Amino acid sequence: MKSPSPNSGDRLLDLRGLLCPLPVVKAAEALKEMAPGEVLEVLADDQGVKADYPAFCKGAGHAFLGYLQEGRTVRSFLRKG
Repeated sequence: MKSPSPNSGDRLLDLRGLLCPLPVVKAAEALKEMAPGEVLEVLADDQGVKADYPAFCKGAGHAFLGYLQEGRTVRSFLRKG
């Protein structure tokens, strides 16, 4: 899945080394601090985020913009709703 463009987030969150459910929990906490419409860019190496972030965004009213696979790192983009 493709993202808007690399390095396009308003805030970068590096969650590499954390396993489920922490990448979703930490992203949710970061989104609470952001303004509607801002984009959170998240780096994670837990491959489950490719399914977890879209499901989280759908349930929480945010937009999942996509991800880039960069080796073991998944760079995801979430827009605050």
